[in-house]
Amino acid sequence: MPRTQKNDNFVDKSFTVMADLILKLLPTNRKAKEAFVYYRDGMSAQAEGEYAEALDYYEEALTLEEDTNDRSYIFYNMGLIYASNGDHDKALEYYHQAVELNPHLPQALNNIAVIYHFKGEKAKEEGDNDAGEALFNQAADYWVRAISMAPNNYIEAQNWLKTTRRSQIDIFF
Repeated sequence: MPRTQKNDNFVDKSFTVMADLILKLLPTNRKAKEAFVYYRDGMSAQAEGEYAEALDYYEEALTLEEDTNDRSYIFYNMGLIYASNGDHDKALEYYHQAVELNPHLPQALNNIAVIYHFKGEKAKEEGDNDAGEALFNQAADYWVRAISMAPNNYIEAQNWLKTTRRSQIDIFF
């Protein structure tokens, strides 16, 4: 049974009805519409915490989707799933693929920075200060890129960059 038929709350039903209308009216090819259905079902499964199911839908969407911008969001959502499950290396892999396809995706840049910062903290806790500092510098690079695209976002990252003096330019609001 398609996931969209499992939805039983008002918001999910409303989203499904609107998405179905858009799909019918959208002047695009059948393959792109089918990719969107898989992507939509993946988002629905992800929202319900059904991560394995969501990944299956996203994988199927990737086999059909040709638009690089749309593919970047699929990779981004896959990264979210792996990050939430604690598989940071896999999450980084998907976030990097998303950014490679769409360099103007500040949320992916932010999430990459968050993971590098987390890894830097872990390295320092384990006594490897040099590795920790290198990871912090990587985090700073990604946060600067994200903040330059979305200057009103990522306030904690902005404060961290200021207090650690890791930003060479004042890009903050």
